[in-house]
Amino acid sequence: QVQLVESGGGLVQAGGSLRLSCAASGSIFSINAMGWYRQAPGKQRELVARFTNYGSPKYADSVKGRFTISRDDAKNTVYLQMNSLKPEDTAVYYCNADVWVLAGTQGDYWGQGTQVTVSS
Repeated sequence: QVQLVESGGGLVQAGGSLRLSCAASGSIFSINAMGWYRQAPGKQRELVARFTNYGSPKYADSVKGRFTISRDDAKNTVYLQMNSLKPEDTAVYYCNADVWVLAGTQGDYWGQGTQVTVSS
């Protein structure tokens, strides 16, 4: 089994910054992809930023130039540095990982979510 633990959400004024962290643990053989999604009230969950094992990280157009995803492979951890935050960034942010586990199966895992609220 794989667990994703997120931290770093909170309340910030528009223009401010927050940094989210997500650590994966458990029976991990390898991580194929890992990143962040968000869901605002009344809206569908959407991709924010994501690493895969191929190419550069992918970002939503709405966050390009403001958000930066990074990772520490030794710690199975990804980070999301969010700068120049806007009220429309308010959402629950979820960590997601596509993982090969030690048992030889592949699974898609989600964290519990962390609230980010940006006040105007």
